Amino acid sequence: MSIEAGVCYTYEAALEKAIVMEEEGFRNYLHAIQIVKDRQAKAILRDAAAEELTHKNKLEMALLEGYDKNAEEMHKEVSTMNLNYVFKQQEIAADADARTSLAYAIHLEKSAVDFYQRLLDGCEGAPMAPLFKRLLMDEKRHLKNLEDFYERYFLTEN
Repeated sequence: MSIEAGVCYTYEAALEKAIVMEEEGFRNYLHAIQIVKDRQAKAILRDAAAEELTHKNKLEMALLEGYDKNAEEMHKEVSTMNLNYVFKQQEIAADADARTSLAYAIHLEKSAVDFYQRLLDGCEGAPMAPLFKRLLMDEKRHLKNLEDFYERYFLTEN
């Protein structure tokens, strides 16, 4: 799903696009789970898929109930390690191990971060901008969690 830079969608249209994007992310994870044989890799992909479903559900509820301006979601900036630049983006293969599956998930989450950043950039100053910033921060937290997991298990100093 592409979002043109500098375009601000209505609240409902942006939520609809975000829901579709989250569904595509879930389907990518589901496809990878069906292909991968490694048990640990499947577990990593399942966790990431579950997060996509949770996020999609939140978006659907926001569409149904309207945006709660007093939501308790975090608004502070989340920094990531940009590990997606370290890994070659590739299709997932049946012999993918946990490390490869985690790299695959990092690329999917980075795509979601980019999606929400373009959405936010197009709506700077608009009434729905705080919602889009929240969605961006949520995706950045997902990405940071995956990167932290990768660092903890695969970038050890010893």
